[in-house]
Amino acid sequence: MPTEKRLAKIKKVLQARQTDLTVVCENIHDPHNVSAICRSCDAVGVSDVYLLYTNEPFPRLGRKSSASAKKWLEFHRYKSHTDLQKFLHSLNMRIYAACTEPSSKSIYEIDWRHPSAIIMGNEHRGVSKAGLKIADQTIYIPMVGMVESLNVSVATAVILYEAFRQRQGAGKYKQVCDKNWFDRHFRKWTDPEL
Repeated sequence: MPTEKRLAKIKKVLQARQTDLTVVCENIHDPHNVSAICRSCDAVGVSDVYLLYTNEPFPRLGRKSSASAKKWLEFHRYKSHTDLQKFLHSLNMRIYAACTEPSSKSIYEIDWRHPSAIIMGNEHRGVSKAGLKIADQTIYIPMVGMVESLNVSVATAVILYEAFRQRQGAGKYKQVCDKNWFDRHFRKWTDPEL
């Protein structure tokens, strides 16, 4: 049984979870990158991660870099872009795909206070054409150096922390979450039998 201090931390973390902010890992090859993305998701209060794998095997999440994070996240596996799009839109989420398309908007131009799903693509190919097709908007991270891209896990963290900054400023981390959702996750996080 967790200590009172641990129970208090779990309650505080659950209250701050952002059930309307999520990341979609699309065909990301290196499981260490997926694991690092999971750590960033947990750090900013993302509760759900979607694994969209159409031409890569589903990743085995590494024990070292994600061990402390994967226990606190919900994973959803999809093999179809359109099925995932329908599901995310049913949650009223706007879908953003990270890329370098000329029509992309800077991550600093996006209002992250609204329900949002962020598609992050394969390390070598980026977000696929099918991924771009289901996106409501493409986004990019402004850079002024010689490099043209960041590692996918680093890029995810940069985007998530801009969302965190906006949401925290809007008081979204102080809102009361759904009681049923809270109770279900509290039991899951505190009962070793679940």
